[in-house]
Amino acid sequence: MATQLQYMGTGRRKNAIARVRLIPGEGKFTINQREVAEYFGKKTLEMIVQQPFNITDTVAKYDVIALAHGGGTTGQAGAIRLGIARALLKADASLRPSLKRAGFLTRDPRMKERRKYGLKKARKAPQFSKR
Repeated sequence: MATQLQYMGTGRRKNAIARVRLIPGEGKFTINQREVAEYFGKKTLEMIVQQPFNITDTVAKYDVIALAHGGGTTGQAGAIRLGIARALLKADASLRPSLKRAGFLTRDPRMKERRKYGLKKARKAPQFSKR
């Protein structure tokens, strides 16, 4: 049995981590063994995941198999987008300028701020009473 050509990419955003495999195909998306519309349920998140393909005009060239865990749906969509962009870069290095210009190769560094003692959340303070 011959091994199938595939490209791997890892993406992270907030607390979400996504491992993405690109396989030459007709543009089928599978995330955690489910279709993308069934998994996310929002059109905006589907658009975020498909952005690297739209920018590089490789819409129906690759099938995507992604495993995402941690964080919420928005973080997972951003992580999958970064993973797809990195895998596309391995598939074709000439796509780098367009992906870089769109900002898809940059890992989003924004994280949840830690909770401080004496406060209810990172910045929310308990109600103040003068007396």
